[in-house]
Amino acid sequence: MMTRTFKALSALLAYPSPDLQRASADLRAALADEALVSGDARRALNLLIDDIVEGDLYDLQERYLLLFDRTRSLSLHLFEHVHGESRDRGQAMIDLKALYRKSGLDIAAAELPDYLPMFLEFLSTRPLDEARDLLGETAHILGALGERLAKRDSAYAAVFDALVALAPRTDAAAA
Repeated sequence: MMTRTFKALSALLAYPSPDLQRASADLRAALADEALVSGDARRALNLLIDDIVEGDLYDLQERYLLLFDRTRSLSLHLFEHVHGESRDRGQAMIDLKALYRKSGLDIAAAELPDYLPMFLEFLSTRPLDEARDLLGETAHILGALGERLAKRDSAYAAVFDALVALAPRTDAAAA
């Protein structure tokens, strides 16, 4: 069974496009129907959706590029935050790509497997418990990104807050 919440969160982290602006009703429905995200978090996500729908597309695209493509500390490539440009990042990519392939997801060679929207798309295809466990492995990165975005007063922080809330709490996270 597909988890539409992860697909919706993936879409919200995609480069702004007319298709994304038109998908607002579907995004809201996915978040509301599954109710995996709490009311407060869903309200914050709806503010981001409003911002995307009502914003000028070129302004939205410029903001996106400045945040996620030109600010290394906000990169949507997960392993960049853990491994930087080290050799370990390459092995982590190979391992993640193998996990995708084993689960039936074959990605285009041009896309890096640690790109967060792709990872969320993958999670949407997994059973919810498995998806939440895999998400939990990235919760520390997602939490840091959410805090950095919140300091910039970015509505995108809502996506990261929702993802951290969806991840299972570990003993380290609870301490």
